[in-house]
Amino acid sequence: MNKEIFLIIIFSIILKNIQAQSTLNQFVQDPDVQHAGVSFCAIDIAANRIVAEHNADLSLIPASSLKVVTTATALGILGADYRFETRLEYNGQLSADGTLRGNVYITGTGDPTLASPDMEGVKSFDALMQNFVDAIKKAGIRRIEGFVVGDASFYETAATGRTWIWEDMGNYYAGGAYGLNIHENLYYMDFRLSPTLNQAPTFKTTRPEVPDLQVFNELQSAGAKSGDNAYIFGSPYTRTRYIRGTLPIGAKTFTIKGSIPEPAYFVAHHLSENLEKNGIYTGDCVTTQRLLLQKEKRNLSRKVIATIQSPPLKKIVERANMKSVNLYCESLLKAMGQRKSGKGTSTAGLEAIQDYWTERGVNMKGCIMKDGSGLSPRNAVSAKHFAQIMRKIAKDPTVFDHFYDSLPVAARSGSLSGMFKGTKAAGNLRAKSGYMEGVRSYTGYVKNAAGKDLAFSIIVNNYSGSSGDMRRKIEQLLLGILD
Repeated sequence: MNKEIFLIIIFSIILKNIQAQSTLNQFVQDPDVQHAGVSFCAIDIAANRIVAEHNADLSLIPASSLKVVTTATALGILGADYRFETRLEYNGQLSADGTLRGNVYITGTGDPTLASPDMEGVKSFDALMQNFVDAIKKAGIRRIEGFVVGDASFYETAATGRTWIWEDMGNYYAGGAYGLNIHENLYYMDFRLSPTLNQAPTFKTTRPEVPDLQVFNELQSAGAKSGDNAYIFGSPYTRTRYIRGTLPIGAKTFTIKGSIPEPAYFVAHHLSENLEKNGIYTGDCVTTQRLLLQKEKRNLSRKVIATIQSPPLKKIVERANMKSVNLYCESLLKAMGQRKSGKGTSTAGLEAIQDYWTERGVNMKGCIMKDGSGLSPRNAVSAKHFAQIMRKIAKDPTVFDHFYDSLPVAARSGSLSGMFKGTKAAGNLRAKSGYMEGVRSYTGYVKNAAGKDLAFSIIVNNYSGSSGDMRRKIEQLLLGILD
């Protein structure tokens, strides 16, 4: 190569790096981040060189950007074609007249997509119940003189994160991950809006029915444009729910989404109801494996009646990142723990993630993960952690294609669909966003004006101003880095 041309190329690269760093310096001088924590890192993937950074090693709350670590690790540990299974089983004696002196079990292995209302390619809740009824009939069972049992024992009983906050746990997005999940562990709660300010909307019903749910409606009505500011308070395994906050005034039905208290019991209840409707006696004897074990009853040999498989993991990862589904990431976390150490626990999953990236040369010191979804305010990750992991993913052909396709695309899809429109980033930048009160983060990939593929991450905590303003300022920062 001509020496002059070589020097021009080197100078151009240096100039681009200076411009990127200058853009970043302007961002951190903004009054809205004067008191904020900001961590930024952008790495040239091919050269493994930082092109711009600010507090790159500062660990901050990442919110849902943390999902990139969980989903990429799951692709590496479990494989893109991994599928969860849910089994319909029975034990005991089945007589010639169809009487089963034993139990029917719905046994989960953590499938987060079972009867999902939104995941493509899975049976609906009603269709799944009918499928189970048909399988039980085909097995020759006409009467059950035992229990219909929901078995979630594949995972630990601690479904939600230890450091999740009380305000979240009764709501659909914090439903937790059980060994047996159903309908994304959510139900719909319908209210009739009040036409008058400061009067309570009227609670109508839940869909599907949540057995034995006790609802205390403490909602008030707010302005017509106030939106959904209702929160459901309640913990796993309990049937009491307090609804607090506001809904807008109006005359229509307004729907919010809650977390099912115990999915295993919920499934068993609905299967029992459907069996009774189809002429199969159950005596409404419904329980869970958790409760059976408390009564010191042990597993007996079971016969499999039917098996339901989830979509492949690559599709689960795609929805987890594109739609930011917490449940999917929490279940993947426990599945990794089960695969690596035989323990379906969050702790085992987090250890598997730490080991996976440490073995690949990422310094995980200061990377504090308390869950797999980013919902915990106790998570703490630096932009350099993220950028280095994203670079490692890009260099791994067994993971990268499926992972890259799962990320929202600027001006096209997911949380980035409304960002970067009409800019060079449109269709080019891909990133997982993170948001909770006081937190904005973006972690992903972009090709800059010099044709270099970059892995980048920005995390901002405790900023001033509105969330929307901070999103727009980060958007301008990333455009500056791109140019």
